[in-house]
Amino acid sequence: MSQDKNGYPIMGENNPLHNNVYGPPQPGFGMPPPNYSQATGGPYPPAADYGQPGFPPAGLGFAPGPYPQMPYPQGPYPQGPYPQGPYQQGPAQPGFAGDPMAAPAGSPGYHGDGPPTYYDNEEFTNSGFEDKTIRQAFIRKVFTVLTVQLLVTFSFVAIFTFVAEAKYFVRRNPWTYYVSYVVFIVSLIVLSCCGDFRRKHPWNLIALSILTLSLSYMVGMIASFYDTETVIMAVGITAVVCFTVVLFSLQSKYDFTSCRGVLFVCLIVLLVFSILCIFIRHRILDIVYSSLGALLFTCFLAVDTQLLLGNKKLSLSPEEYIFAALNLYTDIINIFLYILAIVGRSRE
Repeated sequence: MSQDKNGYPIMGENNPLHNNVYGPPQPGFGMPPPNYSQATGGPYPPAADYGQPGFPPAGLGFAPGPYPQMPYPQGPYPQGPYPQGPYQQGPAQPGFAGDPMAAPAGSPGYHGDGPPTYYDNEEFTNSGFEDKTIRQAFIRKVFTVLTVQLLVTFSFVAIFTFVAEAKYFVRRNPWTYYVSYVVFIVSLIVLSCCGDFRRKHPWNLIALSILTLSLSYMVGMIASFYDTETVIMAVGITAVVCFTVVLFSLQSKYDFTSCRGVLFVCLIVLLVFSILCIFIRHRILDIVYSSLGALLFTCFLAVDTQLLLGNKKLSLSPEEYIFAALNLYTDIINIFLYILAIVGRSRE
């Protein structure tokens, strides 16, 4: 075999090593490529049969690494999805970069060699972000409806307080008060007792509008019997009380919704007290009755605010925005009427 001055075999047709091992001579190359079938360790399957993307094929004279060879039996490691031999849950296998987002093999989110589906994956629980978004939209809708109701009501109050013709009209026509009272009671019963109706758009808004107009007329007519200064004082005190109660309900850790049954019992007692005040006309008795009523509906306002927020034991469904606005509206109007009575009777 011919060699050059450095001891390397000379390529050519007369070189038996080249002709027998490397095939026909290739001019222009000083060294033939290695033949993996001649490497130490026996023949190996092609690199494509390893089935492991990301691993380079074994080099000349080196046995395959510890990674699994599919579908051939794996040396000391059992095939997946069976438990990995000496490997513990969590650490990455040699040659793989550790994935901190990967689910452990024993967790419910692990699915062997296949990706988890959205329905089978129980590793990732609901963060509640969607529920919070729905609740915030519900609160905004309720306070929007409540703001419109209060604007309409106190517009009636302003008209019946500052316009002399409106005062004379309601005093000459008291029957309008009883008509509006009947309309208010009917619409209140419909919205309170018919759950399917108050969730049906736009009929729920129509019924709430009728209730708001009828109650606004009643409140305006009642305010027309008081002087302007008394009405303004009652409006200011009501605004401060309601704003304070709502803020306190937002920040308080105490669950007022658990006291709802007690408040209903107190409401029944207050109704009995009101019947007593009809037959016993006394200034001090009227002030006591009005004070108890204002206190009771202030507690109702705190309860209904926490029912709206949904962060306590009891809460309203996001579909009940009409019912939530109705509760807050009637609470605020009752507080205003009782405070108006307290101020009016105190100034006599």
